[in-house]
Amino acid sequence: MNSDTGSPENSTTALLTGCLDGSAGISKMLTTCTPSNAGLPLMKNAENDDAVEKASSCSLSTGTTSVSIDACPDADSSTTVAVDTVIVGRRFRESFELQEGMGITVVRDPQNAKDPDAVKVLYAGSDCAQMLGYLPRELAKVLAPLLDTHFIECEGFVAGLPEQQLDNVPIQLTCQKCENDNQNYEDLRYQQSLWENFLGVVRNGNFQQPSSARYQANFNTMLLDVMTNHTHLFSDTETSFLGSFKSLSNDGQRLFVKIYTRKGPWFRLSSISYREISDVEHAAMELKCYIDMFSCTDVPFEHDMEEILNVLSVPEMKEILKELRKDNTNCTRRHELLSTLLSMYNNGTCTVLPKRIFKWTGTCIRVSNMADELVWLVQRLFFLNGDQDLSSFLLVDLGLVKFPEYTCSVVHRIFQERNDLLEYEEAIRVAQFMDESLDNDNMELVSRCTDLSENRLCTPLKEEDSSLADSPPSFYSCFSSTWIYSKILTLGVSVYERERRYADAIRTLKILLSKVASGRRRGYWTLRLSIDLEHMGRPNESLSIAEGGVTDPWIRAGSKIAQQKRVLRLGKPPRRWKVPSYADSLKRNIKEVNIEGRPLNCEIGAKNVFYGYDGDRCGVEQLALQYYADEGGGWQGTHSEGGIWMTIFGLLMWDVIFSEVCDVFHSKFQTAPLDFETDDFYKSRKDLIESQLKRIQDGMAEEMLISSWELHQGTSCRGVNWDRHPMADVRAVVAGVGGHRLALLLRHLALDYRSWSSGMPDLLLWRFLDERGGAEAKLVEVKGPKDQLSEQQRAWIFVLMDFGFDVEVCKVSLVSKRR
Repeated sequence: MNSDTGSPENSTTALLTGCLDGSAGISKMLTTCTPSNAGLPLMKNAENDDAVEKASSCSLSTGTTSVSIDACPDADSSTTVAVDTVIVGRRFRESFELQEGMGITVVRDPQNAKDPDAVKVLYAGSDCAQMLGYLPRELAKVLAPLLDTHFIECEGFVAGLPEQQLDNVPIQLTCQKCENDNQNYEDLRYQQSLWENFLGVVRNGNFQQPSSARYQANFNTMLLDVMTNHTHLFSDTETSFLGSFKSLSNDGQRLFVKIYTRKGPWFRLSSISYREISDVEHAAMELKCYIDMFSCTDVPFEHDMEEILNVLSVPEMKEILKELRKDNTNCTRRHELLSTLLSMYNNGTCTVLPKRIFKWTGTCIRVSNMADELVWLVQRLFFLNGDQDLSSFLLVDLGLVKFPEYTCSVVHRIFQERNDLLEYEEAIRVAQFMDESLDNDNMELVSRCTDLSENRLCTPLKEEDSSLADSPPSFYSCFSSTWIYSKILTLGVSVYERERRYADAIRTLKILLSKVASGRRRGYWTLRLSIDLEHMGRPNESLSIAEGGVTDPWIRAGSKIAQQKRVLRLGKPPRRWKVPSYADSLKRNIKEVNIEGRPLNCEIGAKNVFYGYDGDRCGVEQLALQYYADEGGGWQGTHSEGGIWMTIFGLLMWDVIFSEVCDVFHSKFQTAPLDFETDDFYKSRKDLIESQLKRIQDGMAEEMLISSWELHQGTSCRGVNWDRHPMADVRAVVAGVGGHRLALLLRHLALDYRSWSSGMPDLLLWRFLDERGGAEAKLVEVKGPKDQLSEQQRAWIFVLMDFGFDVEVCKVSLVSKRR
């Protein structure tokens, strides 16, 4: 396992997608050198905004794709099932036109990096296996095992064409059981259980079309909550604008919500049809303040031509180009046609292009910029992150996701006044520019973002009296501009160091350490500052910084060990004569086991692959698991790193995590309290935590675990993985570890979940000692040839040793050559 606790976050906006159109100064400062494709995206999460549009389908959010599934078993459902679903993740081929009724087939894609259950959809009439996309993840999850065991065959056809070129494609898939008389009873029973599971999913009553009325109700719930609790953050104009939404007719509200949640931005009015909207054209006219319209009367043309062109299909673009050029065009691919038409329009040779487009599309509509930005802001204030949107409501409505029950008791506002929100959103805008500039290798804009962030961080903020009892909680700090700018500057430091601009890196790190007095990144900043000072030939100052890092209460776990090792290395006589008290603890012996493996590859930098004990290829961790199951002592186990421990923590501390504490829950869509990864988590619940730990120490852990599992199975909770860690494994671990050691470990996580949620040993092993239920457990960190323990891994091993765990390092070396 690789654990790099000393590296900064790779993306400043991993959880901060989108931004409000803040101050004009930032645009003036940054956009002058913005790359052509680095403009800010629309103010909504592009990964989750593809709503379901086809009849007999429902929306499922699966991280990067919106999925639709519905199924209608045939009468003979014991052997054949017809599933109405869609193709998602489409790879559009400009030279390949979809046709309604065309045949399709499916094939497994087990090597898919994002989903090992992935199922590809292919054009059945293609000799070269023309790929059309994938089946939805929820369907693939139950279909993949059946395909892997060759228990079924699947074929189907395209049931309809999408409104937009890259929209999900409606298909009907027929799945038929295969007959095999040579199977043994156990295999047949296993496959039959998979088939019944598949039938249960496709027959599930939750798989119904989410109506426009449901979207409308969810949108109004969200809007009402934000306008009730955050009115002080909006101007009078914005409040009036958002407030007028409730005066719209049902048709108007439903049409707006539907086009907002769909990818566009433009939609042909003639192609919009929903059974819950009686008059689409009238609804569109009612929405004149909320949408933009493209029609033949647009003179001068004020819209983005490329966006309008994207409404056209490839055949339509070909026809327009043929009309304009009066000759045969060689352009066949979509991007070629788009580029040619755009070039003709931009150079002034085709001013009639808007009218030609309108001839094919008719009136088109899109959400206006003001409405788009304000609704995005409403979503952001409601969910308090950039990952969730209206689809979260649907996941709950459809029973696909269940959030835990808790009480929302909000006493303090996250944003005290409008200016706090504007500063925060401006910081996110800079963070987005920073990410895009790094992706495009635009170092000039990276430098501008870094300079602006440094300037903002050094600007004195309004003074707040933290001694007041009514001051906001410290865990609200992640919603401040300071928090965002510190992330941007952390990336800036990495750029400086890569370019060997150590003086700039040192200046920036000193600013960060002086302006951000607390936080999890102080360990990284201090370590980099000490290293960069040594690069500059200033070893005494480097040593002083490392010594300060050792005593900094915010530097913990692996970061603290890294500081201690630097002090020991730099602090030798004559710089320092006294040996630090922690010197001996860093030299403690860690138990090691050495095994040999036959390598399958010997490429430098490539992941190690070995021949396992069973002759199959495997990774280094799987090889170690096979060793411990055989020669190593008959252990059962799992390669979980910290996953199974996080699951155990969530299950045994469920009532603690979701107990009533002020300001930690703001909506019903949270999987953990806002203070979960802060010091406040333990402080605010100390008595309740210690009560739970006392019960665990007294031997009640297994009983508590079973009860929690039965009560909450399937409910989302931070760290709990219901699918990966079955109940039997979790119970075996709890039994093997014992109440005393388990209580110590869980207290350690409760005190500082953030610092200790990574770096745990790769393998968790257990074995039963006798028929009466006695068990023991072992933790193993596995290292391949030339791999070394990281400081975070070393910190965890030391902690586990202190708690009395059986922990060791398993080193895998290459099989020695026989003489």
